[in-house]
Amino acid sequence: MSTPRTRRLARPLLAAASLLALVATSAQAAQVNFVTGATGNAINVFKEIFKDWEAATGNTVNIVPMPSSTTDQFAQYRLWLAAQNSDIDVYMVDVIWAPQLADNFVDLTEAAKDIAPTHFPSIIESQTVDGKLVALPIFTDAPALYYRKDLLEKHGVEVPKTWEELTAAAQKVQDAERAEGKKDLWGYVWQGAAYEGLTCNALEWVKSNGGGQIIQPDGSISIYNDAAEKALDTAKGWVGTISPPGVLSYMEEEARGVWQTGNAVFMRNWPYAYALGNSADSPVKDLFDVAPLPSAGGDTTSAATLGGWNAAVSRFSPNQEEAISLATFMASPEFQKKHALMAANLPTIVSLYDDPEIAAAQPIIPRWKEIFLNAVPRPSAPTKVAYNEVSSKFWTAVHQTLSGNGSAAENLELLEVDLDELKGTGW
Repeated sequence: MSTPRTRRLARPLLAAASLLALVATSAQAAQVNFVTGATGNAINVFKEIFKDWEAATGNTVNIVPMPSSTTDQFAQYRLWLAAQNSDIDVYMVDVIWAPQLADNFVDLTEAAKDIAPTHFPSIIESQTVDGKLVALPIFTDAPALYYRKDLLEKHGVEVPKTWEELTAAAQKVQDAERAEGKKDLWGYVWQGAAYEGLTCNALEWVKSNGGGQIIQPDGSISIYNDAAEKALDTAKGWVGTISPPGVLSYMEEEARGVWQTGNAVFMRNWPYAYALGNSADSPVKDLFDVAPLPSAGGDTTSAATLGGWNAAVSRFSPNQEEAISLATFMASPEFQKKHALMAANLPTIVSLYDDPEIAAAQPIIPRWKEIFLNAVPRPSAPTKVAYNEVSSKFWTAVHQTLSGNGSAAENLELLEVDLDELKGTGW
């Protein structure tokens, strides 16, 4: 139940959503309000594919946009659901949110009994809470290392496999290109703002250095270790050298903006940036490729944070039947194939990775299998409802380190103390 303050905060937002996003519907058809924080051209892609469902059902979909920051989205979702908001029918939810919001969503187990077995089992499992399937997969995500193949070839640089190689390659190409007059070129751009995206980046650094997963699957806190310290110290060294000082305020779109204007050699980003980078008016069209993110070398392996988005039906929706229909449509092979063809998003249906039409139109998708196999989950399963606070404490400690406010060792030691206190006798 929300506090009086929460209700005061939620009310004007609900009013704005009602005024701007909702329209009257006929008695014969329903308008399903779908809220999403999709970035880039994703909203237009959704609108186009939803036309098939609208034509088949006679219903309509109204897209309610949200800020691109997942942190802001999650906070707003919690406010709406605490207020039992009946305006939103379907929520587009991050893969880590199901354990925290599950009580507010409809159990889709029966509705999805025929299509659920066609999806990657791990993804279905990640959206199953206490035996209830509370969200259906729309697409999955794992980030990659984007690189300018033309610049690497020009300067005789191999695609880096370790973070040390990445640092050296980025510096070499950056220096050489700046000497030729490209003063705005940077070696490496990524997501360094203090938000969930930094948790994803830093988890990859730590895991690929052999430093664990912040909190292990058994619930034990593992972040304060030498390998994690080394990983953060390496990243700190990028800021102001191969990465712009402003990277500490970058989210996905800020990093892509620098990259797609041709002003970066390497970029860490999600699959959505691939199609945009190869759009007709993109300065880097056909000039780049992708590879797995680096590791520390030796017996360490690449790590790519498991992402992905899912459709959850609100328990407070007055249009549950239609909302469930839309959610199952988004989990269907028809939707996911079109979504893959139009936006290069990774399907969650296993068979689509062998679809020849997808392979021909978006050759990146079958190739992303290697990256997907290196996916590492954030510790949402072991920490359950505490995950959001765990992540916030982690990204804050990382951002402090990257900003020069305390060493990696100091900040990780304090983080471990905070996490121990948060855990108490158990998650």
